[in-house]
Amino acid sequence: MPKLTQSQLDRFTNEGFLLIEKLPGMSEKMQVLELEFANVLDSLVVELLEKKELKQSYSDLPFGERITAIIKETGKTYSSHFDFSLPQKGIKHDTPMWHGPAVFDILTHDPLLDVVESIMGDEIYSNPVQHVRIKPPEDQLPVNPITGEKYWGSLVSQTPWHQDTGVINETADDSNILTVWTPVWDAPIESGCLQVKPQSHNFGLYQHCPSPTSGAGIPEQILNTNTAIPVPMKRGSVLLINKLTAHASLPNMSNHVRWSLDLRYNPIGEPTGRESFPGFVVRSTKNPSAILTDPVAWSDLWKDTRTRLALEQDPSYNRWDADDPMCA
Repeated sequence: MPKLTQSQLDRFTNEGFLLIEKLPGMSEKMQVLELEFANVLDSLVVELLEKKELKQSYSDLPFGERITAIIKETGKTYSSHFDFSLPQKGIKHDTPMWHGPAVFDILTHDPLLDVVESIMGDEIYSNPVQHVRIKPPEDQLPVNPITGEKYWGSLVSQTPWHQDTGVINETADDSNILTVWTPVWDAPIESGCLQVKPQSHNFGLYQHCPSPTSGAGIPEQILNTNTAIPVPMKRGSVLLINKLTAHASLPNMSNHVRWSLDLRYNPIGEPTGRESFPGFVVRSTKNPSAILTDPVAWSDLWKDTRTRLALEQDPSYNRWDADDPMCA
């Protein structure tokens, strides 16, 4: 794919987001990712059966229905087993995570990097603030035993209004971080697609309030969402989001899982906002030898990080104070 046109760049600059449909090769990458994650789910089922935490394998069901059935039976979500990051607290030597070659192949997909290069130049770093979100239908989620609500955090349930700068440390406030949101399957409105507030990036960083269940979110009383628009997307498309653009997900009111990836990039050498986690160089004209091309080496970076963080106190990932009057 050629780089973004001037018209597209102007739209991204003015509105704070840009939808690109049918990015070359992206749909095919998602097909490979489906197979990889199906194998991850197989391994999880074997583990749960051995522990007698699951009564049956649900092997006759497709991926989305299968993981929903497992969540319903066990009352647990298992989001970390598929996530290519680590949680922000309580990391242990065996904390589940997934850093497989299909994920790496998407992170380093050349047509995607061409788009990113249009915005930040050709010295590109894969920012480690990244996630997979596998969201079952809201009415299929079990009650959270801690909160008594059908809410399990933004990886599984509805994501609150936030800016991506608001969910990282202030070390990266001056970094040119770009979010790339892409659905593994089609994400229509009823399945809980993203919604964005156009031009909200022009007003700086809003107050966020931390929550033990949903992460940091913007209080409703300070963000007028009347002008927000949903962005339904087809598989193979990508949504570029400015780091200060307010966005959230709609609830998944469909009968199907909503499955998506959050990817982030910034120029090489700029802070990522989560320095405890490992990023890597994906494109560099100045120093091509610095580019990481081995998915196993990428996985090892995260394994080494997990080992280190399991021995340390939890780093700080949040700049916000829950006792702030705005959060009352």
